[in-house]
Amino acid sequence: MSRPVNRRGTDSASRARGWRWPVALALVAAFLGPGAQASADSDRSGLPEAVDAVLGDPRMEGGTASVVVADAATGELLYQHLPSSRLMPASNTKLATSAAAMDVLGPDHRFTTEVLATGRRHGPVLKGDLYLRGTGDPTLLAGDLDALAARLAASGVRRVEGRLVADDTRFDDQRLGRSWAADDESAYYSAQISALSLAPDTDYDTGTVIVTVRPGAAAGDEPVVTVTPDTGYVDVEVEARTVAADGAQSLTVEREHGTNTLVVTGTTPVGGSGAKEWISVWEPTGYAAAVFREALADHGITVGGPTRLGRPTPEGARRLAAHDSMPLRDLLVPFMKLSNNMHAEILTKAMGYAVSERGTWDAGLAAIGGYLRKAGVDTGRLRQADGSGLSRMDNFPADQFVRLLRGVRAEPWYADWVRSLPVACHPDRFTGGTLRSRMCGTPAALNARAKTGSLTGASALSGYVTDAGGRELVFAVILNNYLASSVKALEDAIVVTLAGSREEAAVSAPALRSGGSGGGLECAWRKPALC
Repeated sequence: MSRPVNRRGTDSASRARGWRWPVALALVAAFLGPGAQASADSDRSGLPEAVDAVLGDPRMEGGTASVVVADAATGELLYQHLPSSRLMPASNTKLATSAAAMDVLGPDHRFTTEVLATGRRHGPVLKGDLYLRGTGDPTLLAGDLDALAARLAASGVRRVEGRLVADDTRFDDQRLGRSWAADDESAYYSAQISALSLAPDTDYDTGTVIVTVRPGAAAGDEPVVTVTPDTGYVDVEVEARTVAADGAQSLTVEREHGTNTLVVTGTTPVGGSGAKEWISVWEPTGYAAAVFREALADHGITVGGPTRLGRPTPEGARRLAAHDSMPLRDLLVPFMKLSNNMHAEILTKAMGYAVSERGTWDAGLAAIGGYLRKAGVDTGRLRQADGSGLSRMDNFPADQFVRLLRGVRAEPWYADWVRSLPVACHPDRFTGGTLRSRMCGTPAALNARAKTGSLTGASALSGYVTDAGGRELVFAVILNNYLASSVKALEDAIVVTLAGSREEAAVSAPALRSGGSGGGLECAWRKPALC
């Protein structure tokens, strides 16, 4: 008599009642949707024992795991452990947000940033106000604003007599998500959300600046600090010092609460590497407006009035210049490969606006929930509090991720969406993403495609892998409440076991001590990314 697939997470009496397993199979089939059933034969492969052994690792002592593995095509359940337990999924939340964005906004959706005016033109003078209107582009660069200023200058404008008005009213003015940690405020992975913001790099870390600190020429000198983009919107206070070549490297860059004062402290040795930090700005709308105003000045255009934030563009305003973002199908690559929190939140508010003309978290989360139900997910069994998974209020069970991962396979945009998932051991950052240093030298390398997730005490990995017999499997692994510095090696061991096994026989992979980044943050959130 074969043992039940769900061996763990039950008491001894329930394990003894094997005759109840047919009823459990029927319930699982109903829960996972059409075509899903748990096969008694799958237990004979040894797969449940192999995965159980990984979850029995001492690193998970006292922790909780929700794990489900299924055949991607048929839905046949191959393994489950506490499948309906709601745990913090961290950045696995982005699976729901990205899939919903492809459905709600569409793969061809582009964000447009416009320069508009209502006043009349008198030769080189533009009467009235100049408006910079954003719709949420998370990939807008200083170079794009410079190009808009250049187009305005090329049209002959040399002076604006009114104000520069930054229109971010497509979204509300709630800048930070629910239960985001206060001590993350200046961290670039927790930047403020606005419909008009700016990224300093082509990782598109919107709402941030890059602070580069280089040691001075001699001990005692003040380090040399530069900011990218070069803008007066932030102020730098240097309290750090250069020390002798054998001295300590202990630089810290932080932004003071409620301000754009960046404070550099610590020491850096002569001839050393210094430091580079990505720091969020306070009020990203003002940041974009300041960089645009500076670009106008660089192109010989003066603005007579002050800058005003958060005012809507009047009806009938004339478009003078515009910039379109890349289409969503391409934007998903930096978003998902590098696990960009701000992209997730901007897309969430953009979905809210698309569905109900309300660019709010509540409206966006309602739009995501609408898509999840369409994809076969039971939204009554989960809670989503933001788009990125940065909130510790997010709660998902593994079986609902499996439902989603199976449901999206039927979507016309699936090929673009799955392309955005990180690929195990692929060295390119925009292919391997947060998995690029994981599962190398195993059957999962260049095979597994999955979304990673990390917060303190929460880790997850969900996606697809092809087994040794050519069968595509879908898996969701959510691990919570552990005290180890990292449990990424356990996730990897489960996926490598799946990749190396066949339907008739499992091949166990050891849970190595290495594998994945330690600590409580997604590895891509550690700039420069080391994952």
